[in-house]
Amino acid sequence: MKYIAEFFGTFTLALAVLLSLAFNAPVATPLLAALTLGLFVYTTGHISGTHINPAVTVGIFTLGKIKPVEAVGYIVAQMLGGVAAYLLAFNVLGLAPLGPLGASMTIFVAEAIGMALFTFGIAAAVYGRVPAGFSGVVVGGSLLLGIALAVGAGSGGVLNPAVALALGSFNVAYLGGQLVGSIVGFQLYRMISGGEAEPAKKEAAPAKKK
Repeated sequence: MKYIAEFFGTFTLALAVLLSLAFNAPVATPLLAALTLGLFVYTTGHISGTHINPAVTVGIFTLGKIKPVEAVGYIVAQMLGGVAAYLLAFNVLGLAPLGPLGASMTIFVAEAIGMALFTFGIAAAVYGRVPAGFSGVVVGGSLLLGIALAVGAGSGGVLNPAVALALGSFNVAYLGGQLVGSIVGFQLYRMISGGEAEPAKKEAAPAKKK
């Protein structure tokens, strides 16, 4: 079920971005992406961890939090989700092609910067430093901030190889920047936090009535 959750989550995220860009949605695309990610953190986080992003899976793999075979399965499911969103948007719904977003060193650096901030926030949840019930807010908010920085630095603020594939912008600049940024963000948090997750706190048992 975790691979299905990753496929569906990535498909929904990529489709939300595509439709938002194509139809000028009332909600800004970065905010819509953040809300979508936050939704899946709350609804499928207990199933797959809600990576729904190949670069995030690679970064989590470098932390030793996911096994190699499982990581490959996640990435395949995520990329298929991006392909499915592309096919639905352009072959079924008939959207006009958006065109590639380009490739340059500026884009590589911008995506890396945005992705590092995004995954730094995710790492806090992975290491158990986020208060209960706020993981979706932190992860979605980290994506929103990461997109804002990436766009400001000169890229499209995609921060997701599967979404880049759905947008027709799967190239070395975007992919490379996203992978490098993800690893940097996760490893930076591990270094700062000491590398060990805090044990989950047990709720106090209710007092017995006399």
